[in-house]
Amino acid sequence: MGPKAKKPHRKKKKITKAERLKQLQEEEERRQKEEEEARVKSEKEEMQRLEIERIEKEKWQQLEAKDLERRNEELEELYLLEGCFPEAEKLKQHNRLLSQWKHYIQCDGSPDPSVSQEINTFISLWKEETNETFEEVIDKSKLVLHLIEKLKLILLEMPSYDLQDKNITQYHGSILELQELLHFKFNTATEILLREASTLADLDSGNMEKIIQDENVTLYVWANLKKNPRYRSVRFSETQIGFEIPRILATSDIALRLLHTHYDHVTPLYTVPTLQKHTSTITHLAKDEVKSIEAALSKEFQEEYKHRKSESHSVDEEEIKDEEQVDIEVQTSPVQEESEATKYELEMKLLSETVLAALGGVYHLDILELPPQCKPMKGWIIMEILKEGLQKYIYPPVANVETESAFPPIAVMLEVHENVIFFEDPVVVRWDAKGKHWKTDGISNVFYKSKEKLISFSLESLGPVTLIQDTHIHMPYQSWELRPLDGDKVLLTVTTVFTEIQIQIKEDLCMLASIRLNNQNHSSVLEGKWMTPISFIIALKETGLNIFPTEHSHFYVVINYKIPLVEMKAYRQMALLSSAFAFGWSRWNIKCDSKKVIFKVRQHLPKEEKPIQNPNWTLLMFSGDRAQRLKIDEYSEAFSEALDEGTEFHSTLYHMVKDFASEEAMEKIRSSNCQLIDSVCHMLLSIRLLSYS
Repeated sequence: MGPKAKKPHRKKKKITKAERLKQLQEEEERRQKEEEEARVKSEKEEMQRLEIERIEKEKWQQLEAKDLERRNEELEELYLLEGCFPEAEKLKQHNRLLSQWKHYIQCDGSPDPSVSQEINTFISLWKEETNETFEEVIDKSKLVLHLIEKLKLILLEMPSYDLQDKNITQYHGSILELQELLHFKFNTATEILLREASTLADLDSGNMEKIIQDENVTLYVWANLKKNPRYRSVRFSETQIGFEIPRILATSDIALRLLHTHYDHVTPLYTVPTLQKHTSTITHLAKDEVKSIEAALSKEFQEEYKHRKSESHSVDEEEIKDEEQVDIEVQTSPVQEESEATKYELEMKLLSETVLAALGGVYHLDILELPPQCKPMKGWIIMEILKEGLQKYIYPPVANVETESAFPPIAVMLEVHENVIFFEDPVVVRWDAKGKHWKTDGISNVFYKSKEKLISFSLESLGPVTLIQDTHIHMPYQSWELRPLDGDKVLLTVTTVFTEIQIQIKEDLCMLASIRLNNQNHSSVLEGKWMTPISFIIALKETGLNIFPTEHSHFYVVINYKIPLVEMKAYRQMALLSSAFAFGWSRWNIKCDSKKVIFKVRQHLPKEEKPIQNPNWTLLMFSGDRAQRLKIDEYSEAFSEALDEGTEFHSTLYHMVKDFASEEAMEKIRSSNCQLIDSVCHMLLSIRLLSYS
């Protein structure tokens, strides 16, 4: 093939200077035109935005003016509705007086623990009784425990203004005396039992073994009569409870005692703050709010409000006291010149009282010196009674200069109380009598079998031990719901990481409806038992279902902090509506600031007892003095405080829900039982759903 033909070369036409200037001019004109169009468009959009903002602002101002115009009227109506709280307080006081009268006319011989003469007489007479068997002491202990429980409930349920310092001191003194006397009686009865150990000896082993069980106390006692060095494993028959003792104990005149008290009389009582010295933050805020409302009320309501102000104020203080429950503030006087060791002891004591909860009672583990045995002689029984009474065997010796291997730890196997739920492996702690708190040192080889509810560990020296769990293990909550049931009842559901707890409330009583663990129902001894709110809260805590924050809980739990006054107002008004409306957790509550709370609400009449599938919830935001319906819902992509179309501001939740509620629902609210409202408010204040969810 021949060479390719070359393409003709075309020369580019050169642009003249005039043409270039013309192009530049056209480009400049086009740029200026685009900028002008953009400026005009931007100005137009800005004007539209400003116009929208002006319209929205005017609309907002109109709504605020309308809300302000009817604010006094709405507050007056709310005040009339909140008259149920002083009414409920009157009923509580009436019930307390009625209980005292019933005890008086019953004449069953039991003392009134609030009367110092009666309780002192009871204690003195029981001290004089001697030679009581363990069974007799257990029988008497039921009355003693009832008296102690009654005194504790008086301290917790009695309004602050009815409790004087001398009464608090008297009740505390009576509780301590009864606790000490009860334990002394158990020791004396144990000594009487051990004196007869030889007559109760087992035929196979030659040693004595005894188990005495009761609903409140269980005794396991073993007496080493044969002193066989090879018999070092002690197992109580038909149980897994036992000890592994070293050789030195297997050859000594000793007895091993496990006294399992299903209550805790070891941990010191908390100091109850008096009204004058210790008033909570919420109560101070409540005082200011009462004053501001009083100023806002119209003249015709002034006289009635002043007449009843003292009653409503007392209810506020009572509710705040109920919120604190059993975990009342521990007061410690500051000492500037205390040692570092003392500071550490105080910190450990505070930690054990606020962070760790003892569950399942106390296991009193003791090595006792075997008392002289009774001897039958010519139809008589000769018994040597030691003047010093029952003595503990010191192990290991205090002045121990030998090697540690000579006094090895004692292995212990215990059964966990069947009514207690541990959501994590329990921690074994021992009582430090000197420091007056629970400690974890001196304990090793801890092993927990959750299915069998058995725990084993080794102790350097025996003494009172207990099992503890983190007080805040269920906090923060994952969700919650409050809805009415048929028969003037309310169901409160709290869902935590580990469990779902359902609580039924009626009048002045509460009941555990159900517990769900791992999506399965879990039976509890508390199910079906109606109790007063304070007794119910104590019972739940004792079973490991602690959903009741203390005043120190925010130090240990990441919470969604809300201003106490806003939170208190929300709970009070939610309780007022609880007979006809359901409330629920909202994920947006954490997005708003601390001055506001957000929750779901919908009408739910009692005839709708079964939960509705995919209910139509409304989101409400409440700041204590203003309620509004939000435009967003639970499934919105972003949070916004925008007001829902066609809705208005209101000063109370009652008037907010009135805009979309039926007349039947509003009538149900107006005719609600005052005790039910008070109990619901009590539980909401105690659980603090809006801050700890």
